[in-house]
Amino acid sequence: MSRRSFSLQFPLLLLLLLPSQVLAADPREPAPVNPCCYYPCQHQGICVRFGSDGYQCDCTRTGYSGPNCTIPELWTWLRNSLRPSPSVLHFLLTHGRWFWEFINATFIRDMLMRLVLTARSNLIPSPPTYNSAHDYISWESFSNVSYYTRVLPSVPQDCPTPMGTKGKKQLPDAQVLSRRFLLRRKFTPDPQGTNLMFAFFAQHFTHQFFKTSGKMGPGFTKALGHGVDFGHVYGDNLERQYQLRLFKDGKLKYQVLNGEMYPPSVEEARVVMRYPRGVPPQNQMAVGQEVFGLLPGLMLYATLWLREHNRVCDLLKAEHPTWGDEQLFQTARLILIGETIKIVIEEYVQQLSGYFLQLKFDPELLFSSQFQYRNRIALEFNQLYHWHPLMPDSFKVGAQEYSYEQFLFNTSMLVDYGVEALVDAFSRQIAGRIGGGRNIDQHVLYVAMDVIKESRELRLQPFNEYRKRFGMKPYTSFQEFTGEEEMAAELEELYGDIDALEFYPGLLLEKCHPNSIFGESMIEIGAPFSLKGLLGNPICSPEYWKSSTFGGEMGFNLVKTATLKKLVCLNTKTCPYVSFRVPDPHEDDGPGVERPSTEL
Repeated sequence: MSRRSFSLQFPLLLLLLLPSQVLAADPREPAPVNPCCYYPCQHQGICVRFGSDGYQCDCTRTGYSGPNCTIPELWTWLRNSLRPSPSVLHFLLTHGRWFWEFINATFIRDMLMRLVLTARSNLIPSPPTYNSAHDYISWESFSNVSYYTRVLPSVPQDCPTPMGTKGKKQLPDAQVLSRRFLLRRKFTPDPQGTNLMFAFFAQHFTHQFFKTSGKMGPGFTKALGHGVDFGHVYGDNLERQYQLRLFKDGKLKYQVLNGEMYPPSVEEARVVMRYPRGVPPQNQMAVGQEVFGLLPGLMLYATLWLREHNRVCDLLKAEHPTWGDEQLFQTARLILIGETIKIVIEEYVQQLSGYFLQLKFDPELLFSSQFQYRNRIALEFNQLYHWHPLMPDSFKVGAQEYSYEQFLFNTSMLVDYGVEALVDAFSRQIAGRIGGGRNIDQHVLYVAMDVIKESRELRLQPFNEYRKRFGMKPYTSFQEFTGEEEMAAELEELYGDIDALEFYPGLLLEKCHPNSIFGESMIEIGAPFSLKGLLGNPICSPEYWKSSTFGGEMGFNLVKTATLKKLVCLNTKTCPYVSFRVPDPHEDDGPGVERPSTEL
């Protein structure tokens, strides 16, 4: 290269080495506005403010470039061109039963399941990025486990409106919003047939990782577990755990009532339980989670898992007579964690999805992929999981119907009816539809109000920003969002702009998929959190997922073959109808039969 040609190219090289352009904010604004309030950076680009009215989008590893991360790279363009939309995928997965029956019987099922797990899990940042005190990457966001993590940073403090730049300067009153759009007028059953057995499982299961700190306030956890650890059964600290343990053969304390095993009373296991004043200690059952005395359905599951733990300890003791109490207890705990993950993926999530693709719990599907076996619970996941529309107008057990006043803190129902009768009753009573709005019973409406107030205090970004973050197109109007005119007009009156709609109301008011329990956003946002949290559990890692972890092949098989029906029927004298959906009219669901508790 000649000296002359080099001298001509040198200025061009300098231009390439200059930092990315710092862009000016919208010039139409009369006063400087934080440009990040416009959410200018697309496709997970990060907005960094410079000066009072400049910003820069960090598009690193997004697959996009340009000032606002909007220009796709070649492979990104090809992938987007070939990838079907979430609505098309949902249609394909919920239609053509005969086709999916064929797929489920072949190796293609494993291929699709691996694709589902990796695609969903990759949407969740790991390690965690933001929390409610830091809307930028910080060491505190990573290391301080007392915070819920956040997928999107909070709305900047100095924005013109609560949602950024769109919508009104004041959000609608949370009580007015809840009563107009969330309060039940008439019970809407779930068209997928989801039942109360599912609803109580959801409440019981999630209490082990949604541990909001009442002392520190919204956005904070108790700085304990951030995943499936069975703390709701064993207690979330050693002091509580030791009070609940028998310290013999690995078992938990229990009492025998009517010839059946139930959790001990607080006289026998001195732990704090939240019961109304006046309930004598002998009637207060002691379990890992202090609020489970609230509902008979929660104490039902606490009883089932207590029985399962002690049953597994007996099986392990027979296999390993030389093991001490501690090893029996710890191994049984790992087995129960594995059993619950298996039930959640193959039955619970399966019921929610409505897919004909049969979901599979097999950690080995991810062993050839890059995957981080740790989890941090996100604030958005906590908000999303308030599924109180599931609750009915009343609770039916046998020939009796119980109001909320009769059902809450009913300390005798579980023992009076027995586990089998409650399982049968809850499995037959249909739950409410979660999506579509106006289906929360008045007795639990206050919970939805509190969620909305909390989201405002923590400045969650608008619903449409979360749709974009999880690969969906933002809605362009309230009519498109609701699929009808009346509610759309009312929402537009209150919010002023579809881009100002809040996260939690958006999830509950979105139009549902046909014959589905909720809408597109609940699935597309909730599934990644759920699957990443489940498969990110240590027992799913290559170091743990082996027979020796579970005490040998016997314990390993307990995990691999676990079902909801086994959980119930191996721990009761008779086997009632048990499922996460109500029985079909033609289904044979006759009375249970007597059989040994170790056989099914």
